[in-house]
Amino acid sequence: MSSGKKFWTLRYIIINATYFAVYSGIHAYASVFLLEKGFSNTLIGITLALANILSVIFQPIVAGLIDKQGKLTNRNVSMASTALLLIGSVLLLLIKNGIVVIFIIFALIYMVQMVYQPIITAMYFEYEAAGCNIYYGLARGLGSCGFAITSIFTGKAIGWFGVNILMILDIIFLSIALVVLFFFKKPEVKTAPAAKTETAHNNLISFIRTYPSFMLFVLGAVCFFFAHNAINDYMIQVITPLGGTETQMGIAVSCAAFLELPTMALINKIMKKISVKNLLLISGIAFFIKHLLMLIAPNMAVVYISQAFQMFAYAVFIPAGAYFVNRTMARLDQVKGQAYINCSITLGGVFSSLVCGRLLDIKGVDFMLTVSVIVTGIGLAIAFVALKLWREKRQASVS
Repeated sequence: MSSGKKFWTLRYIIINATYFAVYSGIHAYASVFLLEKGFSNTLIGITLALANILSVIFQPIVAGLIDKQGKLTNRNVSMASTALLLIGSVLLLLIKNGIVVIFIIFALIYMVQMVYQPIITAMYFEYEAAGCNIYYGLARGLGSCGFAITSIFTGKAIGWFGVNILMILDIIFLSIALVVLFFFKKPEVKTAPAAKTETAHNNLISFIRTYPSFMLFVLGAVCFFFAHNAINDYMIQVITPLGGTETQMGIAVSCAAFLELPTMALINKIMKKISVKNLLLISGIAFFIKHLLMLIAPNMAVVYISQAFQMFAYAVFIPAGAYFVNRTMARLDQVKGQAYINCSITLGGVFSSLVCGRLLDIKGVDFMLTVSVIVTGIGLAIAFVALKLWREKRQASVS
């Protein structure tokens, strides 16, 4: 094997780390950037809600096109997405005013990045099947670290250089990603064509009928991420009554992100001991405990403990969900499956944005957190039923 075919994990780590570094600039600091450009809080909410809704629509569509196994491959879509993000970041850096133009460009790049996320995961399974030894858990975990480190640095950099540093950093990271993706070429291997009886289920109704337990699990996951996003989006409002500050918020968020690494890095070894089904249930239970602790927290110490459950909740859900898709679905449906997992996260965020801000204004933090815990409990019950049905179906097909 030539030197260009080596170091698959290292290159996949760079793809993940740069993606989530840019995710920090476009997502975590969206309000900071848009407020500086003259957006009101209401307009920011509209911008992000629209972008999320569009991403939910386009993720399965793009995934369906990739699943057809034509020229639109995971790598080609990843390169195109990165190029679009790069162009958008340059335009946002150059445009000094014009709320309508900024609204359109920002909503589009926010949407593109969300559409691109499940494709990175699908690309791993494609390359792994082609004989590329990639350590997915480590790469994904270091992606989270990239997000955490960038978020910490970016906060200080904005104070030093102003809000446009966000786009400058994005341009740097995206340029690196584009170069790495260009040389991240899958080895030429003869793969067996899809069986003639194998059908791609690109229609939503057809997909639901084919994978009912999976789509039921996706519904449960939406509930998990309703509460997950509520806490992330309104963290400062949650911790202020407990004496928390922006600095302590940064510590809480960064700790959660860093703690994802050990779990994700060890996920392959963990899966040898615990089934994917049980890991997903553990993840759901951990989400419930995390949100319950946040509700009853009397001080910042318990908030930090709540955030530490990230290593059993989100850090388990992401890789276990990816492997669940890979083991549940036919080859022609797997990119769509990854997209639907990502859609559960996005939809949870959309509902959270639409509901939780209003709950905060009307009833306060405790009521919002109470609703979040109840919704997580409902999601856990749905996920339990879905995974039980999946296991029964799988056992029936084996026997």
